[in-house]
Amino acid sequence: MENFTPISALIGGVLIGASAALFLVLNGRVAGISGILGGLFHPARSEIGWRLAFLAGLFVAPLVYTTFGGVLPPVELDASVPLLIVAGLIVGFGTRLGAGCTSGHGVCGIGRGSPRSLVATGIFMATAIATLFITRHLIGM
Repeated sequence: MENFTPISALIGGVLIGASAALFLVLNGRVAGISGILGGLFHPARSEIGWRLAFLAGLFVAPLVYTTFGGVLPPVELDASVPLLIVAGLIVGFGTRLGAGCTSGHGVCGIGRGSPRSLVATGIFMATAIATLFITRHLIGM
C-alpha cells in the first residue's frame, strides 16, 4: 500500500468491469481466461480466432502501452523458477477444479450475481490469504 493511487485503481477497475460486460453483451461469453485458454484445446473451428485474439491482446496491450509512453511498474519475483512452475500448475488445477478462474468468477460471475461465483471467489480469497500467512509468517519464505 506504499504507492496506492486510488484514482488510477478506480479507473482500472472501471475499465476491467466495462470490458468484461461488453464482452458478455457482444459475444454472450464470460471473459474468464482459463475458459478461453482451455477452449483452445478442443475448439470448434469458429472459436479459434477470437480466443487467440483475446489471448494475444493480453500480451500486446502492455507493449502498446509502453510504446505510447506508459511506464509499467517494476516486477520483482522473490521465488525460484521451480516454485513458480509448481505454483502455476496448482493454480491451473484449481481453476479446472473450480470451473473457472478469478477473472471468470471474480469479475464476471460476481457482476452477474452468480451464487456459485460468490462462493468460488470467497474460496479463492480465503485460500490466498491462508497461503500468504503460512508462507510468509509460519514457514518464513
